[in-house]
Parts: sequence; structure tokens; C-alpha cells
Amino acid sequence: MSVATVWGARPDEVAGRYACDDEAADHPVRLLRAVDVAAPADVAFAWLCQLRLAPYSYDLLDNGGRRSPRTRTVDPADLVPGTTMMQIFALTSVVPGEHLTMRIVDRRALAVFGPVTVTYAVHADGPDRSRYVAVLRIGSPQRGRLVSVGRGLLAWGDLVMMRKQLLTLAALAGREAREEQGAR
Repeated sequence: MSVATVWGARPDEVAGRYACDDEAADHPVRLLRAVDVAAPADVAFAWLCQLRLAPYSYDLLDNGGRRSPRTRTVDPADLVPGTTMMQIFALTSVVPGEHLTMRIVDRRALAVFGPVTVTYAVHADGPDRSRYVAVLRIGSPQRGRLVSVGRGLLAWGDLVMMRKQLLTLAALAGREAREEQGAR
């Protein structure tokens, strides 16, 4: 396994089953990314729900130069299958406090990358700590060179973008947890 395939994930996280593994079992490529979150799982999950509004990665590249919000405004209860996420995905399943699973529905993104389904999971990891685990399942390329080129770049490009995304969300969740503790 290369760092482009698995980054930050523990062996048990790599071996685990996620919703995207069932929803996209026919997608042969599986990528994992994971980070520690200095916040309880409920706070970490609430920040994942912010993906409805923005990608939380490199905003200049993937958010039209607009800064991803730094305060939580999305109510997790409002997320249901079909909800648009990060402008190019549709939510396919959600288990509150545990995971969000989504697939690319944007035609331009599908033309470049082919079918992609991703699960963002949150796991408790001790008192007031948790982990983000993101698992991508990438389908077989469609016809055409654009998809083949896009697929070849996806693992490395995703590593760069999702690393930034997960670290940003973890930092925001950690900040909120520290503020809540300070208020007590």
C-alpha cells in the first residue's frame, strides 16, 4: 500500500467495513484517509455535516475562492439522502453521529473521475477524542482518455485535498471542544 492509497489510517480502520464498501462494492479502487480529532465524536460529526456547505480543503481551488465557514450552521438532523454535499456529491446515507456517505452526481466531476462514493466516519477514540476516517470507492473508468487520466491522478490529488480537508475539520472541531470546556 502506498501513502496515496492509505494515509493516517490504523490497521483496524483499514480492515473495517464502511457504508461505501456496501454501496459501491463493484468499485475496485479503495482509498483511506484518517486523522485524530481533539473533540468528542458528537462535535466531530457535527463538523462533518458542514460538508453540505463547502469542501473545507483548499478554498481557492475547490470552493471558488470563498472561504469555507468557520462556524457551524448545518443542523445534522437536516441531512437526508439526496442532500447536495460539497456541490458535486449527493448524500446517499447518513447515520447521525457515525457517518455520512455520498456519491458524485455532478456530470463534470463524473466525466473526469468516473463514479466515486465516499464515507466520512467518526469513531470515538477515548475521552473527548475521536477519529475521522474517510473511505473512497472509485468505480471502473468509463470510456475515454479524460476519465483514465483523471483516475490516474485521483489518488494523489485526493490525498492532498482530503488531507487538508480532514485536518481543517479536525482543527475546527477541536477549537469548538476547547471553547465548550472553557465555558464550563
